[in-house]
Amino acid sequence: MLTLLETPVVGPTAIIGLVIAIAVLIFLVLRTKVHALIALVVAASIAALSAGMAPDAAIKSITTGFGSTLSTIGLVVGFGVMMGAILEVSGAAERLALSMIRWLGKRKEEWALAGAGYIISIPIFVDSAFVILNPLVKALARSANRSVLTLGIALAGGMVLTHHAVPPTPGPLGAAGIYGVPVGDMILWGVILTIPALITVTLYARVMGPRIEKMIEVDTGEPLVSASEALAEFNELAAEREKELPSLFLSMLPIVAPILLIFLNTGVAAWAGVNEGALPDWVVATTSFIGNPVIAVGLGVIIAIYGLTRGTNRHDTVETMEKGIETAGIILLVTGAGGALGAVLRDSGVGQYIGEWVAGLPLPSILIPFFIATMVRLVQGSGTVAIITSASLSAPILAQIPDVNMVLAAQAATLGAMIFSYFNDSLFWVVNRMLGVKEVKHQLLTWSMPTTVAWATSLVAILVADIFM
Repeated sequence: MLTLLETPVVGPTAIIGLVIAIAVLIFLVLRTKVHALIALVVAASIAALSAGMAPDAAIKSITTGFGSTLSTIGLVVGFGVMMGAILEVSGAAERLALSMIRWLGKRKEEWALAGAGYIISIPIFVDSAFVILNPLVKALARSANRSVLTLGIALAGGMVLTHHAVPPTPGPLGAAGIYGVPVGDMILWGVILTIPALITVTLYARVMGPRIEKMIEVDTGEPLVSASEALAEFNELAAEREKELPSLFLSMLPIVAPILLIFLNTGVAAWAGVNEGALPDWVVATTSFIGNPVIAVGLGVIIAIYGLTRGTNRHDTVETMEKGIETAGIILLVTGAGGALGAVLRDSGVGQYIGEWVAGLPLPSILIPFFIATMVRLVQGSGTVAIITSASLSAPILAQIPDVNMVLAAQAATLGAMIFSYFNDSLFWVVNRMLGVKEVKHQLLTWSMPTTVAWATSLVAILVADIFM
């Protein structure tokens, strides 16, 4: 009887079966009522059986791959969405945005909003975060020389970058789990690779926002006033609003503390590895424990609970966290199903076969996950599904190719999924409707083009990083 240790001989049937499996996956997600979770399991089953795996071996591969993927990221996703729910309800996100606007000052509001969105979207789902901060866009757009679209595009652009590339957002966290790369490395490279895109998207917003507004009439809900009057009014409204918001320190601490702990663990482990005996064993063990992503993000949730919910009773606090958990359930299942598909490709030998073939192509291997994510995103719209599908298909292939940096490969899967957000993406509608853009042509300029600019910039960043890494 075939077992997981007896890898089938890969032949034409296995490759044809994989092509059929991918086609069925795309068809089910795009054209039927079948959920992506079920579609991924169906695709994994087709790929396994067509590769010659026995039914019991196929089932074991699927379930083992599902479980092993969730074992590395399940709790982190759960804790992350709980923290995000508290930051959203408590007003911490709004406090951060107001503070950044004041720091950067007059005439740099788009950079302030882009930066605020970049940070806030790490723990908070991007759709909710944009809705929360959209009133700031309208308030700042009251200047005769300011554009509501410039500010809105900059805010949403900053948000979409970390939503795609920086854990504990579920997409990049799932890619890290499937590729088996450290979450700390994923966070660090997610920031490094998206900073160039943050700049280009903000510049696009600054240049194109006023031009798009000339084509249409965007209703900011307020009459235009002078720049100095607008800034004075904003400061007055902000000062009044800030009385109801938590302090900046408490607003930032739940986000910053876990990241610092994870980086501390990475740094101590690297130092101890190079300089054996330089640090006491208890120091290495302690930092390894508290810097583990599960513990670090869990501590961030505790900080958020006791720092941001002082005026909220126990019942309401627990209810807020449980609402966050509800959103995580289906994301975890889809991520696990993606891990199951990846396990099938590894156990069946198809991943190794394709990897050996791809290694001989005159193309950078890092482009494989990038363009798979791009194609899946264009077809079905969900960035998270595109990331998980790309990681599931490409991780077993790249594992067989020497000298591939797996962290960059995981990031390639996340960044490739940013391309041309349009009608099948919920954020496309959230951004355009909140900004009052109604015509299709203008909607594409407002949101589809900025995401494509981010995608193109990220492609260059990935290729440059791959050369040096």
